[in-house]
Amino acid sequence: MAKTAEQERLDQARDESDWKKWGPYLSERAWGTVREDYSADGSAWDYFPHDHARSRAYRWNEDGLLGISDRRQYLCFGLTLWNGKDPILKERMFGLTGPQGNHGEDVKEYYYFLDSTPTHSYMKALYKYPQAAYPYDLLVSEGTRRGKKDPEYELIDTGVFAADKYFDLQVEYAKGDVEDLLIRVTVFNRGAEKAALTLLPTLWFRNTWSWAEGSPRPVMWQEGAGKICAKHPELGDFVLRYAQGGPWKETLFTENETHCERLFGSRSASPYVKDAFHRHIISKDEGVVNPEGRGTKAGIRYELEVAGKGSESVVLRLTHAGTEVEIDAAFDALFEQRRGEADAFYQTIVPAGLSEDMQNIQRQAFAGLLWSKQFYNYDVRTWLEGDPAMPRPPAQRWEGRNHDWVHIANDSVMSMPDTWEYPWYAAWDLAFHTIPLALIEPAILIVMGVVVV
Repeated sequence: MAKTAEQERLDQARDESDWKKWGPYLSERAWGTVREDYSADGSAWDYFPHDHARSRAYRWNEDGLLGISDRRQYLCFGLTLWNGKDPILKERMFGLTGPQGNHGEDVKEYYYFLDSTPTHSYMKALYKYPQAAYPYDLLVSEGTRRGKKDPEYELIDTGVFAADKYFDLQVEYAKGDVEDLLIRVTVFNRGAEKAALTLLPTLWFRNTWSWAEGSPRPVMWQEGAGKICAKHPELGDFVLRYAQGGPWKETLFTENETHCERLFGSRSASPYVKDAFHRHIISKDEGVVNPEGRGTKAGIRYELEVAGKGSESVVLRLTHAGTEVEIDAAFDALFEQRRGEADAFYQTIVPAGLSEDMQNIQRQAFAGLLWSKQFYNYDVRTWLEGDPAMPRPPAQRWEGRNHDWVHIANDSVMSMPDTWEYPWYAAWDLAFHTIPLALIEPAILIVMGVVVV
């Protein structure tokens, strides 16, 4: 039997073409994790709470909404949303910390990984966003109030999805080549009435420059209509193309730098900081985004009016700077081609006699597994000692969590239990991962019980 196109890509990924360089390696959550905890008492949830996430640069990895990155997470892409009522932009998943949840940590969002090939040549995911204000405070207060014997208080229990007043955000990715990523975002209004949505596809660099003096800083800038250029000292040069006109309103730039004035009452490294888009769009603050059209974080703002039971789509294309491609008539055809190739690949692993319904369940299960491949970055010795350009961590850390694991230095894409509550990996989880992964992606590496993909 002839190999499918996806099987050919898997062979190429082992030999000459790095088809897995880009994928869903961006977490849905990086706040409130052990790696970002530099407190004396190990109180990770308190040291870096969700309220800090929009304003504070992460040390070890990034998070975003149904996003992608390269395997070192130098350059990231994700969705940012605003329904006109929320107090903050929706840039990442929200959930309860251990003390807030009556059964421990728990993500309070509805998102679904629908499809992916092993090389991520085609991917699809869905996020459900209420048109009413997201009930952040209510979820925390009710989760804290309930006891261990009570049921969990879920997002749907709050009533924000009543009368189907919500958006389905469907994001699809297709690879034209190893470093040519086509992006299509489709917004479905499930309600009967017209509804407005701010859609802000966002491109940014992981902050790798703030931790040691003299570290090189990447940069991105506007270059003509519908074109953002991004230059990184290790990753290279990339271009994000997008359509102007129609619902497009503006393109924004800032820095992926901590807003120190807001969090700590001290001076920030730059006047343009991580939460600038939040303040510009929601608070209508003037001067918080860079008027020169450059920085380390860029957002493309679309103001959509989606008819009741209707939909609107936005398309973008992220490519290596040496790849001269546009968003043209072949864009949709390439999406259909990659989706068809995904269908053909999965037909080769379907057991005989499996019903169509069970085939769909199997395929979405594989999608969940493949979307949970995550960039995991954690050097325990550096974490304990602190960074040269930062204040020295408290001495108590050398007696606390992970002090006897100084040999751990992770900087790889790994198979994780999930994309929200994954601040550590467990050998027993990964042992189960290897079985289904071997069916679709046999060229995986197991090191010290960790699946490296």
